[in-house]
Amino acid sequence: MADLVGWNELVLKWLERDAAGEPIDFPETGFKWNELGKLAQKFYCDYADIPYPVLVARLDAGRVRIVAAIGQRDDAALYGHPWYGKWTMGRMIQFNTSSPYANARGRLRKWLKAQAKA
Repeated sequence: MADLVGWNELVLKWLERDAAGEPIDFPETGFKWNELGKLAQKFYCDYADIPYPVLVARLDAGRVRIVAAIGQRDDAALYGHPWYGKWTMGRMIQFNTSSPYANARGRLRKWLKAQAKA
């Protein structure tokens, strides 16, 4: 859960920095794209002391804010020009929200299978 909250909040940080005309350090300051495992560990540490119900609320709030941010932009803003390298804002949002959810879904399925065998 912590990694999902972390990614949501990181994407929101990117959008806020972009809106303020500030530079964005993709994916996160001190991390490179080939260090996403280390970034996930940072998220786990950042959110380790936060109770599960609070994490669930933050996950939902992040999702709501991302959907609202997307709704405030038209197709040209989301897909009309590169935002990071060759990737548009819409694709960067998609990559960095849906991929972590897909990874979490896979981990949950694996865990559920292991529980059924136990």
